[in-house]
Amino acid sequence: MFKVLKYLGKSKAAVAAIIMLLILQAYCDLALPQYTADIVDVGIGQGGIEYGVPETMRAETFENVRMFMTAEEEAAMRASYAMDENGNYVLAKEADREALETEMALPMALLTMLSSAEGMSPEILRDMMESGAVSKEEILRYREMAAGGEAGPAAEPGGAEGLSNSMISQMAVNSVKAEYEALGMDIASVQTRYLLGKGGRMLGLSVLMMAVSILAGLLSARTSAKIGSDLRGSLFHKVVSFSDAEMDRFSTASLITRSTNDIQQIQMVSVMLLRMVLYAPIVGVGGVLKVVRTKTGMGWIILVAVAAIILLVGILMLVAMPKFKKMQTLVDRMNLVSREILTGIMVIRAFSREKFEEERFDKANKDLMGTQLFTNRVMTIMMPMMMLIMNGITVMIVWFGAKGVDMGNLQVGDMLAFITYTMQIVMAFLMITMISVMLPRAGVAAERIEEVLATRATIQDKEITRDGELKEAKGILKFENVGFRYPGAEEEALRGISFTANPGETTAIIGSTGCGKSTLIRLIPRYYDVTEGSITIDGIDIRDLSQHRLHELMGYVPQKGVLFSGDIESNLKFGGDFITDKDMEEAASIAQAMEFIDSKPKRFQSEIAQGGTNVSGGQKQRLSIARAIAKHPKICLFDDSFSALDYKTDVVLRKALHEKLSDATVVIVAQRISTILHADRIIVLDDGKIAGIGTHEELLGSCEAYWEIAHSQLSEKELGGR
Repeated sequence: MFKVLKYLGKSKAAVAAIIMLLILQAYCDLALPQYTADIVDVGIGQGGIEYGVPETMRAETFENVRMFMTAEEEAAMRASYAMDENGNYVLAKEADREALETEMALPMALLTMLSSAEGMSPEILRDMMESGAVSKEEILRYREMAAGGEAGPAAEPGGAEGLSNSMISQMAVNSVKAEYEALGMDIASVQTRYLLGKGGRMLGLSVLMMAVSILAGLLSARTSAKIGSDLRGSLFHKVVSFSDAEMDRFSTASLITRSTNDIQQIQMVSVMLLRMVLYAPIVGVGGVLKVVRTKTGMGWIILVAVAAIILLVGILMLVAMPKFKKMQTLVDRMNLVSREILTGIMVIRAFSREKFEEERFDKANKDLMGTQLFTNRVMTIMMPMMMLIMNGITVMIVWFGAKGVDMGNLQVGDMLAFITYTMQIVMAFLMITMISVMLPRAGVAAERIEEVLATRATIQDKEITRDGELKEAKGILKFENVGFRYPGAEEEALRGISFTANPGETTAIIGSTGCGKSTLIRLIPRYYDVTEGSITIDGIDIRDLSQHRLHELMGYVPQKGVLFSGDIESNLKFGGDFITDKDMEEAASIAQAMEFIDSKPKRFQSEIAQGGTNVSGGQKQRLSIARAIAKHPKICLFDDSFSALDYKTDVVLRKALHEKLSDATVVIVAQRISTILHADRIIVLDDGKIAGIGTHEELLGSCEAYWEIAHSQLSEKELGGR
């Protein structure tokens, strides 16, 4: 998870903006349940009268309420009301209704009880006070007993018993409603106005929450997409810098998986982290604060719900975690097998091994499927269990909440709000636990990506290079006692290799299969670095040159011709924008490719399929040779690049190369002696060592290894009768 957070840390501004939007979304989300409670309790239950404080009341009601008030409460009430021209008391606009309700609710409730008491009314009680039959102290003592839950004596007016806060509030509202009716006000319009006001605010909050959610989702998607793009770019640039040693360490299939599937996992988890994991604690903390304010006494239910969820997820994670870690390795294996089969389909058919390869694919496929099914079953179990917990919590809230409503300690709207807040808190924990299931797989993916990014390429440019000394390169290539050992190998592949290849000359390398010919030529462009000795160009060690400058000097044709999707022109000009149409046509002519290019309707604009699958092997080799020649290299390297050419084309091509590349150093690796008969210098390799150096005629008489190769390929006449 920390690696994923590190990726998010590169987009601090976007993450900060998303957090602010999520806070605003959470505010809207948490405000809506309270509005619902208000509509149920106040809008419907109380007829739209929100406080037990009348906006307008008659003078006689004002005097009646005063009877049940202390001197401080009476002073506060007088400060909040002013008499109008009709003799009624009107509440000031700046009055604090919530604070005033704490002082007026109980007197208003007692006034309601007094009005409904048999043989008693506010007027009678006021007359009794004026006549001295009942003192102010007795009335206040009666009020204290009613508020404190103690039963008053039967002789007390109204026979009041202990009242809960909810009951006092309801009775005060009923008193306000009765006052409004006495004043001739339309109660229905009061209720409608309240419902429209609350409903309008709910609608506004809902629209705002939707807009904020969309914007947060957009920013999250863009941020995660940028993370994915940056990771793919970093991974690509890193892989491009790898030498053959790193490419051998990481298989092509694995690198493809890391560049696609692994980065996709991180991208998906990044979106969830931004949208869910960041949002969940905001909603969870906000929900807890809201629940505390509801004062329902059912907060313990939330603790039960959270504990049940943590226990469930903990058990499931313990079971599923190892499988999540194993899944990416199985995806690698699946890609590897698929790539091998698709690449070698012709060989598989030729050897009738379809059944064997199908079984190999099925095994890799079923291993992956089995792991995915296991993790999916875990997720399948999780969701119903989560729903069971949530529904069980709802039942508990309704059960205990109904008891509170029945005892008058809780209102229905408050219970509904508590249910909503509890579900929000539970869902917050659920979101966190859901993402925690995905994090292990994303963590594995991040480790695999970091493994590639942290790998230091073995072929590195020096901080100070000698490129400036090679501005006008001649192309004199020299091997000085070169030895090479593959990473991890016990024996050297090459040892004691020394020779010089001069400009205008053709140096050929021949030997039996596995003697190190291709290894030797791959050391020149530094696909590997020598382990002993040195390779120099014009007297400068190639390790003292930048790789860019080194490769600028060379035209390389690999053993297996590689073409890129596009057209013939884009492939022949692959060496750089400096290659002109004239250079391209001349190179194609030297490589003997013009014949089949001219036969195509679009000529150089003819399409080349991926991997060059729509051209023959010989055509692919000729285009590869033309591509290398087109950049006018100082050193041309041909790694058995004439093997797919017929004898006639081979002869004509080599003649054209000799004529047109008269100032270039040409190094040819060949299997056929006919390809190198006229080379200026032939190097014979045998078991990683030089067995002989010379011309064809010289080697026939001096090198046994060369003679054996020649004897197997040439006639007695061509051998000169030896």
